[in-house]
Amino acid sequence: MSHYWTDLVRRLTPYVPGEQRAGADVVKLNTNENPYPPSEQVLTAISNVSADSVRRYPDSQSIKLRESLARYHQVDVEQVFVGNGSDEILALAFMAFFQGKSTLQFPEISYSFYPVYCDLMNIEAQEIALNSDYTIPLEKFGSAQTSSDNCGGIIFPNPNAPTGIAVTREQIEKLLKENPDVVILIDEAYADFGAESAISLIHRYPNLVVSQTFSKGRSLAGLRLGAAFASRPLIDGLVRTKDSFNSYPVDAIAQAAGIASIQDEQYYRDTIGKICQTREATTKKLTDLGFRVLPSQANFIFASPGANGKGPNGRTAEDIFQSLDGKNILVRHWNKPGLKDWLRITIGTDNEMGRFFKAIQSLT
Repeated sequence: MSHYWTDLVRRLTPYVPGEQRAGADVVKLNTNENPYPPSEQVLTAISNVSADSVRRYPDSQSIKLRESLARYHQVDVEQVFVGNGSDEILALAFMAFFQGKSTLQFPEISYSFYPVYCDLMNIEAQEIALNSDYTIPLEKFGSAQTSSDNCGGIIFPNPNAPTGIAVTREQIEKLLKENPDVVILIDEAYADFGAESAISLIHRYPNLVVSQTFSKGRSLAGLRLGAAFASRPLIDGLVRTKDSFNSYPVDAIAQAAGIASIQDEQYYRDTIGKICQTREATTKKLTDLGFRVLPSQANFIFASPGANGKGPNGRTAEDIFQSLDGKNILVRHWNKPGLKDWLRITIGTDNEMGRFFKAIQSLT
């Protein structure tokens, strides 16, 4: 801490990402990265980026990338925005649509960056408790929870993180109909793995923003690339905010890689299919071992060791987390109310999950 810091910096509690431990012996199941490499088309596109493209500033509007995304999702290019990872897009959206407004609502157990952004931007937050089965009670959001004058916006991940549970497009549309006067942002970071995307609804609901990422389904976490889809006025708001902060957020290499990943649809579908298949097998094996596993439509699962929070030999989630860590197998655990009895486990390759289960079984 420094006396040069502002009061704002002093009171912040920053987001803590998962550990990035290096080493050939490490099994990383803690940051929801795709266990498979990008497609060969992506690697070729990266290697073909010219020296001129690197020495010059990139296209500040990312036209070709946005055109590719527009074609893929059957929207207009004016309805597409891209940024340096979906986290940057979320930050810009908080500034563009929620800062200076009334209370922003999001689930009590959700992506832990939301309250960080609220603290950073002085946005009042209202956290809505999940149902007892860890589903999001959308009927309690917006004007259903409080007067419309006190709701300045709504945001939630779909599927939710860290639970992996998704809501349907029909449920989202009902929420949009009931709250037409505030922006509703659906964070679809994990939607590639089974959830229904809400992107098609932007044509009918001018208050909807949908954010996505290339980090998970398309194996590009190292490049930092995200996208948002909304009506043109909302996209214009994001552009105005972006151009007041950083006019060139997406570099030339990321733009080329993003386009190539969209074009290689077969590879994308194949890797998604493998991850989902491994996810279902992992869920069954953990359930057979006595774990409680929530139904996931993401590339991770949320598991608790036993109905009472204790698993093999009375081991708690924290015990299992520490034991796995000692074997260089990384999963995620939060020592917080509502989360301390649970582990979030990224789905790796079959070989990685085999090592994970060998370690789990050694605890019995």
